[in-house]
Order: sequence, then structure tokens, then C-alpha cells
Amino acid sequence: MELNRQRYLALLNEGKAAFAAGDPSDACPHEQYSADQEQQFGARYWNQGWVAARTAAEAKNPQAEASAGQ
Repeated sequence: MELNRQRYLALLNEGKAAFAAGDPSDACPHEQYSADQEQQFGARYWNQGWVAARTAAEAKNPQAEASAGQ
């Protein structure tokens, strides 16, 4: 696997799709603490995509964020 812009965008989209499917943030298929650089790269950008999707969803519905804590 090459660590390039195409792969980065694919990982972001995978993370966004996982959020849309209702997967928790710890469902990342990549190992953040692996010695393998590809696994670290995958975890970093998959999680960024997941967080971006969550942030966008919260921006659309601020009440959901407030009610989730109660």
C-alpha cells in the first residue's frame, strides 16, 4: 500500500461511512499502536474521517449532542 493522497481520502471516506453506519469510534480496522507504518496511517485517517462525520452531524443537530449526555 502506498501512503498517498488517494489512500488518505479513501480512509477518510471509510471513517465517515462507518459513522453513518453507526459504528463506534473504536471500531477502526487499523491498529493505531502497531509498529507497521501502514496501520498507523490507516488508523489516523480513518479516525479523522469518523470525527469529521460526527462533527458534521452534531453541527446539523445541536440538540442531539446535548441530549446524549443526559
